[in-house]
Amino acid sequence: LTLYKALNGIIKYNMRKSLDLEQEGCYLQTGKKECLEECGFNATAKTIFIIHGWSMSGMFESWMQKLVAAVMRRETEANVVVVDWIAMAQQLYPDAVNHTHNVGLDIATMLNWLQDEQQLPLENVHLIGYSLGAHVAGYAGTFVRGTIGRITGLDPAGPMFEGVEEQKRLSPDDADFVDVLHTYTREALGVSIGIQQPIGDIDIYPNGGDVQPGCALGDVLAVAGNFMEVMKCEHERAVHLFVDSLMNKDHMSFAFQCTGPDRFKKGICLSCRKNRCNNIGYNTRKMRKRRNSKMYLKTRADTPFGGYHYQMKMHVFNRKKSDNADPTFHVKLYGAHNDTTNIFVDVHDDTVGLNLTNTFLVFTEKDIGDLLKIRLSWEGESESWNSVWKNIKQTFWAWNTKPPKPVLEVRRIRVKAGETQKKFTFCAQDPAKAEISPGESITYVKCRDGWEVKPRKRYET
Repeated sequence: LTLYKALNGIIKYNMRKSLDLEQEGCYLQTGKKECLEECGFNATAKTIFIIHGWSMSGMFESWMQKLVAAVMRRETEANVVVVDWIAMAQQLYPDAVNHTHNVGLDIATMLNWLQDEQQLPLENVHLIGYSLGAHVAGYAGTFVRGTIGRITGLDPAGPMFEGVEEQKRLSPDDADFVDVLHTYTREALGVSIGIQQPIGDIDIYPNGGDVQPGCALGDVLAVAGNFMEVMKCEHERAVHLFVDSLMNKDHMSFAFQCTGPDRFKKGICLSCRKNRCNNIGYNTRKMRKRRNSKMYLKTRADTPFGGYHYQMKMHVFNRKKSDNADPTFHVKLYGAHNDTTNIFVDVHDDTVGLNLTNTFLVFTEKDIGDLLKIRLSWEGESESWNSVWKNIKQTFWAWNTKPPKPVLEVRRIRVKAGETQKKFTFCAQDPAKAEISPGESITYVKCRDGWEVKPRKRYET
């Protein structure tokens, strides 16, 4: 207890009055009623605590300013409190981890006092914790009397938390609703900076949770020039996605439930039935407690991060016995507002299956409006290294007898739009021209196909 007493005052509760962090604001202190009046604490409004993580600089990082400002603009009446435990966070990582328990306890003590003093309803309390701060929020939820309304974990820290029992990390029982964004789960030397396992009621993995667009070494080195910035870019992306969700109400990003990133990348999981999709970030809707809450989406490289997901299916017929065809397909989408560039058809099993239905995901950065037509093209033999190499291999094995040019047939492309949940079928514009060879393309237009008719009522057992 002496250690805990010694901490008193090291952890500060800075209640924000102004959007500008340079301006002091005022400080809440457990047991000091005069602070509540001075700060104008309103117990009937929402109370949002923002909790930082491990610190190297001993100062708030630049994301804090953005997050605080975005929360205050969105929730103008709320009590917005920055939990400052920098003095304990600016230590060797394992030491900072050991402090998370006490910082959580301190927050719980503050919340208990607010319940006694102001009858603060805990269901109006939302803790937002970044990295190590997410686990601090978990401890606060464990120790508080009653149940906190919501905890959001923004890329909760992985090292020393991955795989440990629920009491020692953020977990679903720490609040009535726990939602988590995972943006940096790529492993290096056996650990990842952000926690990989699902630890909330809902766990959202943007871009599979491993490689965030715009954070590639090349992108970052061009701007910042060091490797640490790559890690910061991916880890911190969770905060910026959350800020984006506070600012951009008009285009909310959707995440879709899926058992894993590979299935998602194939476009299999774009269903909103039975709560299988949800908004991300601040707008995430509370879902009833359930197992497997993993959700996925793709994003753009910068704000606004939201884009548009399409699942596409096409059956590739091989009627002319072109068994060694290994096509590299691209699609171009033509919309009422905009057209896309050529988008690589990534079937995620390396090769396009012949005489099989291939499913793939197409993601567009901008809203192209209603989809009007689709152009499918087969990359010619000299258009990329990939094709050149495929061609060299084929010619080599054929001992210079150039194989006849492969011919495949694709009659229709079926499309499901993730954001609108609408289904369409596109048929070859000229039904006589559904065959395609390297260097050629086919255009498809909307057609009736019975796919867009209301699905038959299936009786749920």
